Amino acid sequence: MIVDLSHVFHDGMPGVLFKRETGEAVELTAHIRPFMTHAQSGWHYEGKASFEISEVAFQTSVGTKLDAPRHRFEGAEDIAALDLSRLVLDGVVIDARHATSGQQLAWNDLQFPEHLAGRAVLVNFDWDRHWGTEIYRSHPFVSRDVIDRLCDAGISLFGVDCANVDSTQDPERPAHTRLLGRGILIVENLTGLSRLHGVPFRFFSIPLKARDAAAFPVRAFAEVREHA
Repeated sequence: MIVDLSHVFHDGMPGVLFKRETGEAVELTAHIRPFMTHAQSGWHYEGKASFEISEVAFQTSVGTKLDAPRHRFEGAEDIAALDLSRLVLDGVVIDARHATSGQQLAWNDLQFPEHLAGRAVLVNFDWDRHWGTEIYRSHPFVSRDVIDRLCDAGISLFGVDCANVDSTQDPERPAHTRLLGRGILIVENLTGLSRLHGVPFRFFSIPLKARDAAAFPVRAFAEVREHA
């Protein structure tokens, strides 16, 4: 069984809201429109066929997306440098559906399996239900101690079903700093994790092989395996 874990990527989609140095508010988003319509292309083919070509423009940190180390560290690995073996991993979902808006969760607030090395650890806050609303911006997050323990456990990827692995109130961004500093990839804005509790699965988070991109939208999904 395949479980889709990606939000729909669409024109005008919601994204990160931030302020420029001037104080101007800016929201990241995507723009998708026809570059050439069927009506415009038909004359190329003497009316016997027609095609549509789409034009897509977006910032790379929108939608369900993957952060490469370059996102946090200048000159570090970009998206194109990531081997596919780092993007297809055994996964585990951590139940954090009890979390509330803006709450920091400690290690003892969560239950982790014993073996985490090399796995994709995905935290299910159930925050995807707020996608596109103001409350989505005020998401829960895990503590620095949790991040440190996961790094020490040797995880390969950390994912969340909210907008950011860090609290947006913490300018140090400790989760991005610690994880990406260890080469541990980050996936944000996942959805549908509630379907994966207690089942074995492989996690896929596949972006385009984009050189010089620090982050990139992905088609994230899980392949559920039969129980042994």
